[in-house]
Amino acid sequence: MPTIPRSLGIIAVLCAAASNARGQRALASTSGRYATVNGLRMYYEIHGTGRPLVLLPGALSTIETSFSTTMPLLAKSRRVIAVELQAQGRTADREGPLSYGAVALQVAVRHPNRVRKFVFAGAASYSPDAFYPEILEVQKTMKPENFTGSPFQLAYARVAPQPDHWPVVVAKTAELDRTWKGFPTEQLRGITAPALLVIGDADIVRPEHTVEMLRLLGGGVPGDLHGLPRSQLAVLPGTTHIALVDRTDWLVSMIVAFLDAPMPVTK
Repeated sequence: MPTIPRSLGIIAVLCAAASNARGQRALASTSGRYATVNGLRMYYEIHGTGRPLVLLPGALSTIETSFSTTMPLLAKSRRVIAVELQAQGRTADREGPLSYGAVALQVAVRHPNRVRKFVFAGAASYSPDAFYPEILEVQKTMKPENFTGSPFQLAYARVAPQPDHWPVVVAKTAELDRTWKGFPTEQLRGITAPALLVIGDADIVRPEHTVEMLRLLGGGVPGDLHGLPRSQLAVLPGTTHIALVDRTDWLVSMIVAFLDAPMPVTK
């Protein structure tokens, strides 16, 4: 059984919306730049014009491995800002653990006035019990050699400031998976931003967990009686966790429709 980091969930959060996906071809861009945040020099790119859309890669990922097929499409109508967090791609690592588990949810909880809508695609979850027991067992043996030659390791080697740092990044990601506590249900109920949750039907999380998450975020009601709820769920058929980001046509069509829809009326 291949090793899959739980935190590999592709996450996108927006200051006006959100989206995500992966791909293997590099983006032709000269828009890369750096910003210093809390002492860390973080890499980001800006594409397109319009309402801002912030893209956040999953664990062990770069902008290219997460968004190369979807970012050009999303940038046709939005100002897309793709960010590489600590130890991702061109952003260096530093002393201390990683802290980017479920960043989209963290921002929605801590800074609700800065998030209009958000998308959580791939392993959409809010607590460790979301994951299948066999996935939790596999995580215990996660080692750098499990990823040798993978798209994630090759992309890191191409762009990271310290390519030889890869084993440390994998070890920190494994530690993040083991120690992630999730979010209390009260925090999810307190999120008012509309959410789009996306998982594969063969993802690494149990679909019933994501359905419960949908309900906590204000979804899961009979829309014909009460109107469409603010949050939505998409389960992609025939789709594993890693393959989800290659469902470009499905993802872009769903994400664009979600972002373009009017904001729900607060009752």
